[in-house]
This record gives sequence, structure tokens and C-alpha cells, in this order.
Amino acid sequence: MAKDTVTVTDNVTGKSIELPIYHGTHGPGAVDIKAFFKEFGYVTFDPGFVSTASCRSSITYIDGDKGELLYRGYPIEQLAGKSSFLEVAYLLMHGELPTEAEQQGFLGNITRHTMINESLNSFYKGFNHDAHPMAIMCGVVGSLSAFYHDSTDIRNPAHREIAAHRLIAKMPTIAAASFKHSIGEPFVYPKNNLSYSGNLLNMMFSVPCEDYVVDPVAERALDMIFILHADHEQNASTSTIRLAGSSAANPFACIASGIAALWGPAHGGANEAVLHMLDEIGDVSNVAKYIAKAKDKDDSFRLMGFGHRIYKNFDPRATLIREMCHEVLAKLGNENDPLFELALKLEAIALEDDYFKERKLYPNVDFYSGIIYKVLGIPTNMFTVMFAIARTVGWVAQWMEMIGDPDQRIARPRQLYQGAAMRDYVEMSKRR
Repeated sequence: MAKDTVTVTDNVTGKSIELPIYHGTHGPGAVDIKAFFKEFGYVTFDPGFVSTASCRSSITYIDGDKGELLYRGYPIEQLAGKSSFLEVAYLLMHGELPTEAEQQGFLGNITRHTMINESLNSFYKGFNHDAHPMAIMCGVVGSLSAFYHDSTDIRNPAHREIAAHRLIAKMPTIAAASFKHSIGEPFVYPKNNLSYSGNLLNMMFSVPCEDYVVDPVAERALDMIFILHADHEQNASTSTIRLAGSSAANPFACIASGIAALWGPAHGGANEAVLHMLDEIGDVSNVAKYIAKAKDKDDSFRLMGFGHRIYKNFDPRATLIREMCHEVLAKLGNENDPLFELALKLEAIALEDDYFKERKLYPNVDFYSGIIYKVLGIPTNMFTVMFAIARTVGWVAQWMEMIGDPDQRIARPRQLYQGAAMRDYVEMSKRR
């Protein structure tokens, strides 16, 4: 990286220092402030770290103003249109698209690790039948180090890779078992002759008493959603994993921490919120009323699944998934379902109404993925679980990159303390 400098002057003392500026491949430069506290005695204050680069990374790049998302330099549009989820997984982990031999070897490794230890079946019985699937996933993934402790030496590259393969391979099995537990059906073992997405659908929806055939449209739709959700820079859950991993915690504990962060409705619950919003609106006849509420700044109602905090222009993933959503609706949807009719009406208004166009409040990836999940028969409480399956690939790639960074050290943010000043203890009988 090229290095320039910026001069910073303390107007109180008159002291000045030069701080290096690092430039990445894309995006704004980053001022290296490591010397700031040492030289000035001040810490920087940046709630939410919105202006702070917490790490160096070569995995994902987002330009929210231009609506660009790159995985290892490849535009998401190309990968979603031409690649498969596991090919993208290889790319994120290793930095390059695989050769045919590399991809076959990778697929073989993932396939060999899809089953979970049989003892974990008993572990599921400890959860109440109506436990949220994300609660189950947090517990089960966190427990994996008790079953697979032969791959927890994070300083061993071979251990890191096998742990990554296990997590990617087992996440659909863990997720499907969480779903089956919630509806009281027997667990379905993975099948090595199915694709990654097809295997998940089979484990979720097949039953021992009859055959189940994976629909190719559903399979492709799920694979595309997984590609679009695989990684998204240093978001809350990814940053959580890097923070946990900086303490040298085992990879299974780190991914469990990411699942916990993703569970927060402000992060991973957006597509679930879309369905709740559609349920609240209820019927196409109510659309005009709710559109007016959304435009009223004094009304608390918000249209979920429109616009994006990062993408100020448009969400590049939404264009791709919109076409897939309509294909899924045409093949598998019920044309008379009022919820789907309502969703399409909202979409049409957002794409045509000047209020939404001026504010760039276009339907985003969460709007369409929520509808697709609904068509596929995936219950709302499983939406964030599906997100976690996809994001596991990005999580392990980010974790592996962090552990392999020679400059990596335990994270220890500073704070601006605004509590009570130092004071002496007062005996209880003298307190007022």
C-alpha cells in the first residue's frame, strides 16, 4: 500500500505530528492513528466505529454510493449469475477461483463433513420444542469444539482449514435439525449426492415415510441467496467474530459469537421484518394508507426491506434476486396468495413513486429473500438461520485471514469514561 501523511496539530499545546495514510485497492485512505495517544495523550472517539478501519482485509469491498459489491475483486453480479455457492466459498477462503481439480477436492472435503456427531442428537433434546432455531444454533455450534477438538489449534494452518470445512459443511445439517426439532419431526441425515442447497432442502422438508424431490428452481434460488449473503465486509457479526478470534478463542466459539450478533433484529432480522410488515399491512386495499404512513415523518411506521444503510444508490444484490424472486413466484408461488400480491404491489409502487425514487428507497435483498423463503415454505423464525448458513462462509474466511495476519493482536478498544470521579467508600450507616 502506498503511504502518504497527514499533519495533526493540537491547538492546546501547539504540538504537531505526522500520521501515515494508507491506501487500499479501492475506497478511502486510512489514517494510522497508533501514535495519536502516545504523542497527544488523547484517544479517538468513534461510536459504532463508523469511521474506523478495524483491520486490513482482502476479501470483500463495498462502494455504497456506486452500488458495488466485490468478492475478492469479482463483481457480485458475475458470481451470482455464473458461479455456485461452494465455488464462491472457495474463492472467499482462498482468494482465487478454483481450478476444476481444486473445486472437486473442496467439494469432497465439504461432503465428507456434512454429518454431525451422533451425540449431538441428544443435545437437541435438551432444548424446548418451541425454542427459537437461532438459540439452538448458538448452543450447538458453540458445543462443536467439545466434539471436534482435533481441529482447534488455531496456530496450525491445517487445523484452521479443517475447522472451516467442518463449519461450512455442518451448518445446514445443524440448521435443518433445529427446524425438525421445532416441528417434532425426525432428523434427516445429509445425502452426499445432493448439492449444498439441495441437501439443505432435503434435510428440512423430506420425511422418512415418503420420497422428496428437490425442485431445481428452489435449489437455484437458495444457492443464489447464499451467494448474495456470503460476506459483507466488517458488519456487526463479522466484527464480533474478529473480536472474539483476537483472543485466540477456538473457531467454533468464534462462529457461535457471530451467530449471536446476527440474531439481533437490527442486523440479521431484516427479511423477517419484511414478512411481519406484510402481515401488518394485511391486504392490497391497505397499501395506500401504509404508504402514506411511511411518508409521514411523524409516524413510526417504516417500510421494511426498502433502502439500505450502506448502499446509498441501489443494492446490487436486489437486482439479481428480484429476477429470481419472480421466477420462484411463477413456478412455486400461489397466485392467489394475498401476501405475494401485496408484496408485488409494494414493489411496483417503490419502483415508480417519486418519493421512493428521489430517496433511493428501492427494494433491497432482504425484501426479495424474505418472499422467496416464504414461497419455499421456510418459516419466518428460520430466516435468520438461513442467513447464518450463508454468512458462515464469510465468517470463516475473515477469521482465517485475521489469524494469519502477522500484525494481529488482541482487540482492546478504548473508551470515553463519563462516570463518577474518584471518591471514597462511605459506611452504610453514614450514607444519605
